[in-house]
Amino acid sequence: MLLGSATPVIRWIRVAAALGTAAITLAAPSPPGVEVRAAVVRTEQTAPSRPHTDRPTPDLPGVSALVDAAIAAHRLPGAVVLVGHVGHVVFRRAYGARTLPGEPAPDGTPGPAEPMTEDTVFDVASLTKVLATATAVMQLCERGAVRLDDPVQAYLPAFNRSRDPQRAQVTVRMMLTHSSGEPADVDLDDPWGLARADKAEGIRRALSMPLTTAPGAAFRYSDINFLLLGALIETVTGQPENVYVERHVFEPLRMTDSRFLPTAGPTARNARLLGRIAPTRRDEESARNPATNPHFGQLLRGVVDDPTARRMGGVAGHAGVFSTAADIGLFAQGLLDRLAGRPSAFPLSQATLRAMTGAAQPGNSPRQIADADRADHESRYSAGPSADRLIAARYPAVRGQNLRGLGWDIDTGYSVPRGAVFPVGSFGHTGFTGTSLWIDPRSDTYVVVLSNAVHTPGSPPISRLAGQVATAVGRALGVDNAGPRRP
Repeated sequence: MLLGSATPVIRWIRVAAALGTAAITLAAPSPPGVEVRAAVVRTEQTAPSRPHTDRPTPDLPGVSALVDAAIAAHRLPGAVVLVGHVGHVVFRRAYGARTLPGEPAPDGTPGPAEPMTEDTVFDVASLTKVLATATAVMQLCERGAVRLDDPVQAYLPAFNRSRDPQRAQVTVRMMLTHSSGEPADVDLDDPWGLARADKAEGIRRALSMPLTTAPGAAFRYSDINFLLLGALIETVTGQPENVYVERHVFEPLRMTDSRFLPTAGPTARNARLLGRIAPTRRDEESARNPATNPHFGQLLRGVVDDPTARRMGGVAGHAGVFSTAADIGLFAQGLLDRLAGRPSAFPLSQATLRAMTGAAQPGNSPRQIADADRADHESRYSAGPSADRLIAARYPAVRGQNLRGLGWDIDTGYSVPRGAVFPVGSFGHTGFTGTSLWIDPRSDTYVVVLSNAVHTPGSPPISRLAGQVATAVGRALGVDNAGPRRP
Protein backbone atom coordinates (compact mmCIF):
# COMPACT_ATOMS: atom_id res chain seq x y z
CA MET A 1 0.00 0.00 0.00
CA LEU A 2 1.29 3.41 -0.92
CA LEU A 3 1.07 6.13 1.66
CA GLY A 4 -0.67 8.31 -0.91
CA SER A 5 -3.73 6.04 -0.90
CA ALA A 6 -4.70 6.90 2.64
CA THR A 7 -6.77 4.41 4.63
CA PRO A 8 -9.13 5.64 7.39
CA VAL A 9 -6.36 4.94 9.91
CA ILE A 10 -3.79 6.97 7.97
CA ARG A 11 -6.27 9.82 7.58
CA TRP A 12 -6.99 9.68 11.31
CA ILE A 13 -3.27 9.94 12.06
CA ARG A 14 -2.96 12.97 9.79
CA VAL A 15 -5.84 14.72 11.58
CA ALA A 16 -4.32 13.94 14.99
CA ALA A 17 -0.92 15.17 13.84
CA ALA A 18 -2.48 18.37 12.50
CA LEU A 19 -4.17 19.00 15.84
CA GLY A 20 -0.84 18.49 17.59
CA THR A 21 0.84 20.94 15.22
CA ALA A 22 -1.89 23.50 15.86
CA ALA A 23 -1.31 23.24 19.61
CA ILE A 24 2.40 23.81 19.15
CA THR A 25 1.76 26.81 16.89
CA LEU A 26 -0.54 28.41 19.45
CA ALA A 27 2.19 28.12 22.08
CA ALA A 28 4.84 29.61 19.79
CA PRO A 29 4.38 33.37 20.54
CA SER A 30 5.97 32.96 23.98
CA PRO A 31 9.13 35.06 24.37
CA PRO A 32 12.08 33.33 22.76
CA GLY A 33 14.90 31.71 24.65
CA VAL A 34 14.14 30.99 28.29
CA GLU A 35 10.42 30.36 27.82
CA VAL A 36 11.00 27.85 25.05
CA ARG A 37 13.67 26.04 27.04
CA ALA A 38 11.43 26.01 30.11
CA ALA A 39 8.58 24.55 28.08
CA VAL A 40 10.85 21.77 26.88
CA VAL A 41 11.97 20.99 30.42
CA ARG A 42 8.40 20.95 31.70
CA THR A 43 7.34 18.59 28.91
CA GLU A 44 10.19 16.19 29.57
CA GLN A 45 9.34 15.98 33.26
CA THR A 46 5.59 15.67 32.80
CA ALA A 47 4.25 12.14 32.81
CA PRO A 48 2.37 11.15 29.66
CA SER A 49 -1.35 11.70 29.42
CA ARG A 50 -3.43 8.55 29.39
CA PRO A 51 -4.94 7.46 26.06
CA HIS A 52 -8.49 8.65 25.46
CA THR A 53 -10.36 5.43 26.21
CA ASP A 54 -13.63 6.96 25.03
CA ARG A 55 -12.27 8.11 21.68
CA PRO A 56 -13.14 5.56 18.97
CA THR A 57 -10.49 4.51 16.49
CA PRO A 58 -11.04 3.27 12.92
CA ASP A 59 -11.33 -0.47 12.53
CA LEU A 60 -8.50 -2.52 11.06
CA PRO A 61 -10.53 -5.22 9.30
CA GLY A 62 -7.54 -7.50 8.81
CA VAL A 63 -6.80 -7.48 12.54
CA SER A 64 -10.43 -7.98 13.55
CA ALA A 65 -10.83 -10.90 11.14
CA LEU A 66 -7.78 -12.65 12.62
CA VAL A 67 -8.84 -12.24 16.24
CA ASP A 68 -12.48 -13.10 15.59
CA ALA A 69 -11.41 -16.27 13.76
CA ALA A 70 -9.16 -17.31 16.64
CA ILE A 71 -12.03 -16.84 19.11
CA ALA A 72 -14.42 -18.78 16.86
CA ALA A 73 -11.87 -21.61 16.72
CA HIS A 74 -11.74 -21.66 20.55
CA ARG A 75 -8.06 -20.73 20.61
CA LEU A 76 -8.80 -18.02 23.18
CA PRO A 77 -11.92 -16.61 24.85
CA GLY A 78 -11.15 -13.00 24.02
CA ALA A 79 -8.45 -10.38 23.56
CA VAL A 80 -7.61 -6.69 23.58
CA VAL A 81 -5.47 -5.23 20.78
CA LEU A 82 -3.87 -1.79 21.01
CA VAL A 83 -1.72 -0.17 18.31
CA GLY A 84 0.33 3.00 18.58
CA HIS A 85 1.83 4.73 15.54
CA VAL A 86 3.75 8.00 15.23
CA GLY A 87 2.76 9.04 18.72
CA HIS A 88 -0.95 8.24 18.57
CA VAL A 89 -3.14 5.33 19.58
CA VAL A 90 -4.55 4.43 16.17
CA PHE A 91 -6.35 1.21 17.02
CA ARG A 92 -7.96 -0.08 20.19
CA ARG A 93 -10.43 -2.94 20.32
CA ALA A 94 -11.73 -5.58 22.73
CA TYR A 95 -12.95 -8.92 21.37
CA GLY A 96 -14.86 -11.85 22.78
CA ALA A 97 -15.20 -12.61 26.49
CA ARG A 98 -12.90 -12.69 29.50
CA THR A 99 -14.93 -15.36 31.34
CA LEU A 100 -17.12 -18.21 30.14
CA PRO A 101 -20.73 -18.95 31.14
CA GLY A 102 -21.09 -20.55 34.57
CA GLU A 103 -17.70 -19.51 35.88
CA PRO A 104 -17.44 -17.82 39.28
CA ALA A 105 -18.16 -14.10 39.32
CA PRO A 106 -16.13 -11.87 41.67
CA ASP A 107 -18.57 -12.72 44.49
CA GLY A 108 -17.92 -16.44 43.98
CA THR A 109 -21.30 -17.36 42.51
CA PRO A 110 -21.67 -18.77 38.99
CA GLY A 111 -22.44 -16.05 36.51
CA PRO A 112 -22.93 -15.36 32.82
CA ALA A 113 -20.02 -14.82 30.47
CA GLU A 114 -18.36 -11.45 30.97
CA PRO A 115 -17.56 -9.54 27.79
CA MET A 116 -13.97 -8.53 27.24
CA THR A 117 -13.48 -4.80 27.77
CA GLU A 118 -10.67 -2.49 26.75
CA ASP A 119 -9.78 -1.87 30.40
CA THR A 120 -9.47 -5.57 31.27
CA VAL A 121 -6.56 -6.30 33.59
CA PHE A 122 -4.41 -9.23 32.46
CA ASP A 123 -1.81 -11.42 34.10
CA VAL A 124 0.93 -10.51 31.62
CA ALA A 125 3.24 -13.36 32.72
CA SER A 126 6.72 -13.00 31.19
CA LEU A 127 6.10 -9.45 30.03
CA THR A 128 7.10 -8.88 33.67
CA LYS A 129 10.68 -9.51 32.54
CA VAL A 130 10.79 -6.37 30.37
CA LEU A 131 8.13 -4.14 31.91
CA ALA A 132 9.56 -4.53 35.40
CA THR A 133 12.73 -6.50 35.99
CA ALA A 134 14.99 -5.60 33.06
CA THR A 135 13.99 -1.93 33.33
CA ALA A 136 14.77 -1.91 37.05
CA VAL A 137 18.13 -3.64 36.58
CA MET A 138 19.13 -1.08 33.96
CA GLN A 139 18.15 1.75 36.31
CA LEU A 140 20.57 0.29 38.85
CA CYS A 141 23.22 0.14 36.12
CA GLU A 142 22.65 3.81 35.32
CA ARG A 143 23.18 4.64 38.99
CA GLY A 144 26.39 2.63 39.17
CA ALA A 145 24.92 0.20 41.70
CA VAL A 146 25.15 -2.72 39.23
CA ARG A 147 27.49 -3.41 36.33
CA LEU A 148 26.43 -5.54 33.39
CA ASP A 149 29.58 -7.60 33.12
CA ASP A 150 30.07 -8.20 36.81
CA PRO A 151 29.64 -11.80 37.95
CA VAL A 152 26.25 -12.50 39.49
CA GLN A 153 27.99 -13.81 42.60
CA ALA A 154 29.19 -10.26 43.34
CA TYR A 155 25.58 -9.37 44.18
CA LEU A 156 24.25 -12.78 45.19
CA PRO A 157 27.11 -14.62 46.92
CA ALA A 158 24.93 -17.70 47.46
CA PHE A 159 24.89 -18.18 43.69
CA ASN A 160 28.35 -19.74 43.99
CA ARG A 161 28.94 -20.95 47.53
CA SER A 162 31.11 -23.79 46.22
CA ARG A 163 33.38 -21.36 44.33
CA ASP A 164 32.78 -23.23 41.09
CA PRO A 165 34.94 -21.54 38.42
CA GLN A 166 32.21 -22.04 35.80
CA ARG A 167 29.47 -20.40 37.91
CA ALA A 168 31.90 -17.56 38.63
CA GLN A 169 31.76 -16.68 34.92
CA VAL A 170 28.00 -16.02 34.89
CA THR A 171 27.39 -12.28 34.56
CA VAL A 172 24.39 -9.98 34.86
CA ARG A 173 24.48 -9.55 31.06
CA MET A 174 24.22 -13.30 30.56
CA MET A 175 21.12 -13.47 32.70
CA LEU A 176 19.50 -10.54 30.88
CA THR A 177 20.20 -12.22 27.52
CA HIS A 178 19.39 -15.80 28.60
CA SER A 179 22.92 -16.99 27.88
CA SER A 180 23.88 -17.93 31.45
CA GLY A 181 23.47 -21.67 31.03
CA GLU A 182 20.64 -21.83 33.56
CA PRO A 183 17.86 -24.42 33.03
CA ALA A 184 14.31 -23.33 32.31
CA ASP A 185 12.85 -23.41 35.82
CA VAL A 186 13.31 -24.61 39.38
CA ASP A 187 12.11 -28.01 40.59
CA LEU A 188 8.34 -28.02 41.16
CA ASP A 189 7.88 -31.77 41.76
CA ASP A 190 7.48 -31.51 45.53
CA PRO A 191 4.80 -29.35 47.22
CA TRP A 192 6.98 -26.49 48.47
CA GLY A 193 5.10 -23.19 48.60
CA LEU A 194 1.64 -24.70 48.04
CA ALA A 195 0.18 -24.63 51.54
CA ARG A 196 2.05 -21.42 52.35
CA ALA A 197 3.99 -19.14 50.01
CA ASP A 198 7.75 -19.50 50.40
CA LYS A 199 9.73 -16.93 48.43
CA ALA A 200 12.98 -17.74 50.19
CA GLU A 201 12.73 -21.38 49.08
CA GLY A 202 12.12 -20.35 45.48
CA ILE A 203 15.21 -18.15 45.49
CA ARG A 204 17.25 -20.85 47.26
CA ARG A 205 16.34 -23.36 44.58
CA ALA A 206 17.16 -20.90 41.79
CA LEU A 207 20.53 -20.10 43.33
CA SER A 208 21.48 -23.77 43.48
CA MET A 209 20.26 -25.09 40.12
CA PRO A 210 23.18 -26.59 38.15
CA LEU A 211 24.08 -24.98 34.83
CA THR A 212 23.15 -26.91 31.69
CA THR A 213 25.64 -25.25 29.32
CA ALA A 214 28.80 -23.20 29.65
CA PRO A 215 28.14 -19.54 30.52
CA GLY A 216 27.87 -17.37 27.39
CA ALA A 217 27.94 -20.35 25.04
CA ALA A 218 24.33 -20.51 23.90
CA PHE A 219 20.88 -18.94 24.15
CA ARG A 220 18.47 -20.82 26.38
CA TYR A 221 15.35 -19.10 27.66
CA SER A 222 15.14 -19.46 31.42
CA ASP A 223 12.79 -18.12 34.07
CA ILE A 224 15.57 -18.67 36.60
CA ASN A 225 17.60 -15.87 35.04
CA PHE A 226 14.94 -13.29 35.82
CA LEU A 227 13.90 -14.83 39.10
CA LEU A 228 17.48 -14.24 40.25
CA LEU A 229 17.58 -10.75 38.73
CA GLY A 230 14.53 -9.97 40.83
CA ALA A 231 16.46 -11.18 43.89
CA LEU A 232 19.38 -8.99 42.79
CA ILE A 233 17.10 -5.93 42.63
CA GLU A 234 15.85 -6.62 46.14
CA THR A 235 19.36 -7.17 47.49
CA VAL A 236 20.78 -3.98 45.97
CA THR A 237 17.81 -1.71 46.74
CA GLY A 238 16.73 -3.23 50.04
CA GLN A 239 13.12 -3.17 48.80
CA PRO A 240 10.75 -5.87 47.54
CA GLU A 241 10.74 -5.82 43.74
CA ASN A 242 7.06 -4.89 43.57
CA VAL A 243 7.60 -1.83 45.78
CA TYR A 244 10.66 -0.68 43.82
CA VAL A 245 9.10 -1.22 40.38
CA GLU A 246 5.78 0.39 41.16
CA ARG A 247 7.54 3.51 42.46
CA HIS A 248 10.40 3.82 39.98
CA VAL A 249 8.95 2.37 36.75
CA PHE A 250 5.15 2.37 36.79
CA GLU A 251 4.51 5.63 38.65
CA PRO A 252 6.66 7.85 36.37
CA LEU A 253 4.70 6.53 33.38
CA ARG A 254 1.33 6.80 35.16
CA MET A 255 0.73 3.09 34.69
CA THR A 256 -1.95 3.19 37.36
CA ASP A 257 -3.45 -0.22 36.51
CA SER A 258 -0.11 -2.05 36.64
CA ARG A 259 1.06 -3.86 39.74
CA PHE A 260 2.08 -7.12 41.30
CA LEU A 261 -0.48 -8.62 43.70
CA PRO A 262 -3.56 -6.85 42.32
CA THR A 263 -5.90 -8.33 44.93
CA ALA A 264 -3.62 -7.96 47.96
CA GLY A 265 -3.75 -5.26 50.62
CA PRO A 266 -6.36 -2.48 50.23
CA THR A 267 -7.53 -3.87 46.87
CA ALA A 268 -8.31 -7.36 48.19
CA ARG A 269 -11.97 -6.59 48.83
CA ASN A 270 -12.39 -4.45 45.73
CA ALA A 271 -14.92 -6.48 43.73
CA ARG A 272 -14.93 -3.84 40.98
CA LEU A 273 -11.19 -4.29 40.37
CA LEU A 274 -11.43 -8.07 40.60
CA GLY A 275 -14.23 -7.98 38.05
CA ARG A 276 -11.89 -6.34 35.51
CA ILE A 277 -9.24 -9.08 35.83
CA ALA A 278 -9.25 -11.82 33.21
CA PRO A 279 -8.92 -15.27 34.84
CA THR A 280 -6.31 -17.68 33.56
CA ARG A 281 -6.49 -21.37 34.54
CA ARG A 282 -7.58 -23.49 37.46
CA ASP A 283 -4.89 -24.30 39.99
CA GLU A 284 -3.87 -27.87 39.16
CA GLU A 285 -0.60 -27.91 41.08
CA SER A 286 0.08 -31.24 42.80
CA ALA A 287 -2.59 -33.04 40.79
CA ARG A 288 -1.24 -36.41 41.92
CA ASN A 289 -1.78 -35.44 45.55
CA PRO A 290 -4.34 -32.61 45.71
CA ALA A 291 -4.41 -32.74 49.49
CA THR A 292 -1.06 -30.91 49.56
CA ASN A 293 -2.55 -27.93 47.70
CA PRO A 294 -5.36 -26.15 49.59
CA HIS A 295 -6.14 -24.12 46.46
CA PHE A 296 -6.43 -27.09 44.10
CA GLY A 297 -9.13 -26.62 41.47
CA GLN A 298 -9.69 -22.93 42.19
CA LEU A 299 -9.94 -20.51 39.26
CA LEU A 300 -6.94 -18.18 39.19
CA ARG A 301 -8.30 -14.66 39.00
CA GLY A 302 -6.09 -11.92 40.39
CA VAL A 303 -3.60 -14.60 41.45
CA VAL A 304 -0.52 -15.09 39.29
CA ASP A 305 -0.76 -18.01 36.87
CA ASP A 306 2.95 -18.90 36.82
CA PRO A 307 3.42 -21.80 39.29
CA THR A 308 6.84 -20.73 40.54
CA ALA A 309 5.83 -17.10 41.07
CA ARG A 310 2.63 -18.27 42.78
CA ARG A 311 4.54 -20.50 45.18
CA MET A 312 6.78 -17.52 45.92
CA GLY A 313 3.81 -15.38 46.92
CA GLY A 314 3.15 -13.58 43.63
CA VAL A 315 6.22 -11.34 43.36
CA ALA A 316 9.10 -12.65 41.25
CA GLY A 317 11.45 -11.28 38.63
CA HIS A 318 10.13 -13.50 35.85
CA ALA A 319 6.34 -13.22 36.32
CA GLY A 320 3.72 -11.58 38.49
CA VAL A 321 2.78 -8.23 36.91
CA PHE A 322 -0.87 -7.52 36.04
CA SER A 323 -1.56 -4.73 33.57
CA THR A 324 -3.85 -3.36 30.87
CA ALA A 325 -3.37 -2.66 27.18
CA ALA A 326 -3.52 1.09 27.88
CA ASP A 327 -0.77 0.92 30.49
CA ILE A 328 1.49 -1.18 28.28
CA GLY A 329 0.83 1.34 25.53
CA LEU A 330 2.08 4.10 27.85
CA PHE A 331 5.23 2.07 28.49
CA ALA A 332 5.83 1.43 24.78
CA GLN A 333 5.13 5.02 23.75
CA GLY A 334 7.41 6.38 26.46
CA LEU A 335 10.15 4.03 25.32
CA LEU A 336 9.75 5.03 21.65
CA ASP A 337 9.78 8.71 22.58
CA ARG A 338 12.94 8.36 24.64
CA LEU A 339 14.69 6.38 21.88
CA ALA A 340 13.76 9.05 19.35
CA GLY A 341 14.98 11.88 21.57
CA ARG A 342 11.49 13.27 22.12
CA PRO A 343 10.24 14.45 25.52
CA SER A 344 9.43 11.38 27.58
CA ALA A 345 8.82 10.28 31.15
CA PHE A 346 10.45 6.91 30.48
CA PRO A 347 12.69 6.19 33.48
CA LEU A 348 15.83 5.30 31.50
CA SER A 349 18.15 7.37 29.31
CA GLN A 350 18.30 7.16 25.54
CA ALA A 351 21.78 5.61 25.67
CA THR A 352 20.60 2.91 28.06
CA LEU A 353 17.59 2.08 25.89
CA ARG A 354 19.78 1.84 22.81
CA ALA A 355 21.96 -0.66 24.66
CA MET A 356 18.91 -2.60 25.87
CA THR A 357 17.25 -2.88 22.48
CA GLY A 358 20.30 -3.74 20.37
CA ALA A 359 22.01 -7.13 20.18
CA ALA A 360 23.60 -7.53 23.61
CA GLN A 361 24.29 -11.25 24.01
CA PRO A 362 27.92 -12.26 24.62
CA GLY A 363 29.91 -12.18 21.39
CA ASN A 364 27.52 -9.81 19.62
CA SER A 365 28.73 -7.72 16.69
CA PRO A 366 27.36 -4.52 15.09
CA ARG A 367 26.59 -6.32 11.82
CA GLN A 368 24.40 -9.07 13.24
CA ILE A 369 21.09 -7.21 13.14
CA ALA A 370 21.69 -5.85 9.62
CA ASP A 371 22.69 -9.30 8.36
CA ALA A 372 19.64 -10.90 9.95
CA ASP A 373 17.32 -8.24 8.54
CA ARG A 374 18.76 -8.83 5.07
CA ALA A 375 18.29 -12.59 5.45
CA ASP A 376 14.72 -12.08 6.65
CA HIS A 377 13.97 -9.84 3.66
CA GLU A 378 15.45 -12.33 1.18
CA SER A 379 13.57 -15.27 2.68
CA ARG A 380 10.24 -13.63 1.88
CA TYR A 381 10.95 -13.94 -1.82
CA SER A 382 12.05 -17.57 -1.57
CA ALA A 383 9.06 -18.79 0.47
CA GLY A 384 6.89 -21.33 -1.33
CA PRO A 385 3.29 -20.70 -2.38
CA SER A 386 1.94 -22.57 0.68
CA ALA A 387 3.76 -20.33 3.16
CA ASP A 388 1.82 -18.21 5.62
CA ARG A 389 2.58 -14.73 4.29
CA LEU A 390 1.58 -13.21 7.62
CA ILE A 391 4.55 -14.90 9.30
CA ALA A 392 8.25 -14.74 8.35
CA ALA A 393 9.86 -17.78 6.77
CA ARG A 394 11.94 -18.54 9.85
CA TYR A 395 12.88 -17.26 13.27
CA PRO A 396 15.72 -16.49 13.77
CA ALA A 397 16.37 -15.19 10.26
CA VAL A 398 19.95 -16.49 10.27
CA ARG A 399 20.00 -20.12 11.36
CA GLY A 400 21.79 -20.59 14.65
CA GLN A 401 22.14 -16.85 15.32
CA ASN A 402 19.91 -15.86 18.23
CA LEU A 403 19.83 -12.13 18.92
CA ARG A 404 18.75 -10.84 22.31
CA GLY A 405 18.75 -7.40 23.84
CA LEU A 406 19.01 -6.76 27.58
CA GLY A 407 15.71 -8.37 28.45
CA TRP A 408 14.19 -7.86 25.00
CA ASP A 409 13.80 -10.47 22.28
CA ILE A 410 15.09 -9.40 18.85
CA ASP A 411 15.52 -12.45 16.62
CA THR A 412 15.12 -15.92 18.10
CA GLY A 413 12.62 -18.73 17.89
CA TYR A 414 10.47 -16.62 20.22
CA SER A 415 10.24 -13.72 17.73
CA VAL A 416 7.14 -14.86 15.84
CA PRO A 417 5.13 -11.85 17.18
CA ARG A 418 7.32 -9.67 14.92
CA GLY A 419 5.27 -10.99 12.01
CA ALA A 420 6.39 -10.58 8.40
CA VAL A 421 6.54 -6.78 8.09
CA PHE A 422 8.50 -5.27 10.96
CA PRO A 423 12.27 -5.56 10.52
CA VAL A 424 14.83 -7.50 12.49
CA GLY A 425 15.94 -4.80 14.88
CA SER A 426 12.44 -4.26 16.18
CA PHE A 427 11.97 -5.99 19.53
CA GLY A 428 9.41 -7.35 21.94
CA HIS A 429 8.40 -10.09 24.33
CA THR A 430 5.60 -12.54 25.01
CA GLY A 431 3.88 -13.96 28.07
CA PHE A 432 2.73 -17.56 28.55
CA THR A 433 -0.81 -16.55 29.53
CA GLY A 434 -1.40 -15.14 26.04
CA THR A 435 0.24 -11.72 25.95
CA SER A 436 2.55 -9.98 23.51
CA LEU A 437 4.23 -6.61 22.98
CA TRP A 438 6.22 -5.74 19.86
CA ILE A 439 7.90 -2.37 19.22
CA ASP A 440 9.39 -1.04 15.97
CA PRO A 441 11.35 2.22 16.32
CA ARG A 442 11.91 2.44 12.55
CA SER A 443 8.21 2.96 11.83
CA ASP A 444 7.45 4.41 15.29
CA THR A 445 4.91 1.67 15.98
CA TYR A 446 3.98 -0.69 18.78
CA VAL A 447 1.49 -3.55 18.84
CA VAL A 448 -0.03 -4.88 22.08
CA VAL A 449 -2.01 -8.13 22.05
CA LEU A 450 -3.36 -9.21 25.43
CA SER A 451 -5.47 -12.30 26.04
CA ASN A 452 -6.09 -14.99 28.61
CA ALA A 453 -5.55 -17.70 26.01
CA VAL A 454 -4.56 -20.28 28.65
CA HIS A 455 -8.15 -20.05 29.92
CA THR A 456 -9.04 -22.25 26.94
CA PRO A 457 -7.65 -25.75 27.70
CA GLY A 458 -5.18 -26.94 25.09
CA SER A 459 -4.95 -23.54 23.41
CA PRO A 460 -1.83 -22.90 21.30
CA PRO A 461 0.65 -20.16 22.23
CA ILE A 462 -0.40 -16.64 21.33
CA SER A 463 2.79 -16.01 19.34
CA ARG A 464 1.49 -16.97 15.91
CA LEU A 465 -1.71 -14.96 16.23
CA ALA A 466 0.28 -11.99 17.56
CA GLY A 467 2.63 -12.21 14.56
CA GLN A 468 -0.27 -12.34 12.12
CA VAL A 469 -1.83 -9.34 13.84
CA ALA A 470 1.48 -7.45 13.65
CA THR A 471 1.68 -8.10 9.91
CA ALA A 472 -1.91 -6.95 9.38
CA VAL A 473 -1.17 -3.82 11.41
CA GLY A 474 2.00 -3.03 9.48
CA ARG A 475 0.29 -3.36 6.14
CA ALA A 476 -2.70 -1.27 7.21
CA LEU A 477 -0.37 1.49 8.39
CA GLY A 478 1.65 1.49 5.19
CA VAL A 479 4.91 0.27 6.70
CA ASP A 480 4.99 -2.88 4.57
CA ASN A 481 8.03 -2.07 2.50
CA ALA A 482 10.03 -5.26 2.74
CA GLY A 483 8.57 -8.03 0.65
CA PRO A 484 5.72 -9.36 -1.44
CA ARG A 485 2.17 -9.36 -0.15
CA ARG A 486 -0.15 -12.26 0.10
CA PRO A 487 -2.20 -12.49 -3.11
